[in-house]
Amino acid sequence: MDNIHRIVIRRLLLAWALVSLLLGGGTWYVATERIDDAVVALAQAESAKFQAGELEAAEMSAQQLDYLRQRALGFVRDHFVVIELYDRQQRKVVEAVNPAHEDIEASLQGSIHVFPRDGRHHYEKYRVLGNTVVQVLVPILDRERRVSGFFEGVFLVSPEEEARLRQDLYLILGVVLAAVLITTVVLYPVILSLHRNVLRHSRDILRGNLDMASVLGAAIAQRDSDTNIHNYRVTLYACALGEAVGVKGDAMRALIIGAFLHDVGKIGISDTILLKPAGLTAEEFAVMRTHVALGVEIIAPSRWLQAAREVVEFHHEKYDGSGYLQGLKGEAIPLNARIFALADVFDALTSRRPYKEPMPLEKALAIIAKDAGSHFDPTLAATFATVAPPLLERFNRLDEGAIVALMTARVEHYFFNGLLDR
Repeated sequence: MDNIHRIVIRRLLLAWALVSLLLGGGTWYVATERIDDAVVALAQAESAKFQAGELEAAEMSAQQLDYLRQRALGFVRDHFVVIELYDRQQRKVVEAVNPAHEDIEASLQGSIHVFPRDGRHHYEKYRVLGNTVVQVLVPILDRERRVSGFFEGVFLVSPEEEARLRQDLYLILGVVLAAVLITTVVLYPVILSLHRNVLRHSRDILRGNLDMASVLGAAIAQRDSDTNIHNYRVTLYACALGEAVGVKGDAMRALIIGAFLHDVGKIGISDTILLKPAGLTAEEFAVMRTHVALGVEIIAPSRWLQAAREVVEFHHEKYDGSGYLQGLKGEAIPLNARIFALADVFDALTSRRPYKEPMPLEKALAIIAKDAGSHFDPTLAATFATVAPPLLERFNRLDEGAIVALMTARVEHYFFNGLLDR
């Protein structure tokens, strides 16, 4: 339950952060656009005071131009830095500069004019000498809605206005973040309940799949060796070797399922061959080899059981390429299959079967060492020689129920403890 709480809280906090970022970013954008809209509206209001005919510089006398200039100077008030009027040929007719902001106007001399031809206003925002200014270009239209000239205004956003905007913005952001946080807290018990239900159903489904694989594998093992404990021992050997060489996560889970089902294809082999106490003839061995292809065919319809395929299909391959069915060599054989091959042979050597007694540890390890590089991956064989002896000693002291309990603990560890993280 503690793990569920941690997962739910972590995911809710992540969702809160993402939603807050999106809403906060949108709020910031809307709030900062307000000042731009206000400047544009002011520029449009000022431009409306000039008539289209007044901008025909070629037809104006010096007196008329001076009068127009004086009118423009009257509009340069408050926080306007400069006002400029252009005729339809984009020639400057009048310029009026606020004396208090001549330094800002000088810094803007290099800014490019983009004269709007679509009948709409255009603006750019700049940082100049530590101040925020908005440069607006508004077309002046005649009665036929044709562009007859342009009004340009450069507006200085005062530090007081920026501070007020920032304060309003922080207030809005605080309200938004608080609202999202409160919603997250309210949703926590609902989401936790849903997580519990999903987790319970997921565990039930996963446990059902594992039980199916375990029962099927145990049934085949019992038919082959008169006991189903072989499947548990060989899986524990494979897990121990896998852990020693760094197999984790999905790969370890695939190794466990593969160990359960490694010989599932033997369900299609007759008892005459499968349980024959003496050596098999060449023809019988050819039939026995078909259990690999049969196993692959049996698990093929199940997407979940496909995790077992590497072990089912390749656990009879040999490191020198002399194995079957494909004759793979070296590291072309999947790692899980190379791991399982060692566990399977070692358990077969050290276990009692209807036709043989268990082999002593030293002799079994000697066979493993002799076949390292031919049958087995030599690096894995050397590691296995260190992990197998304590396990065999432990198995020899335990009854079947205790070994099953060990295997159950491994399954719980690899399949259920991290279920929420997958």
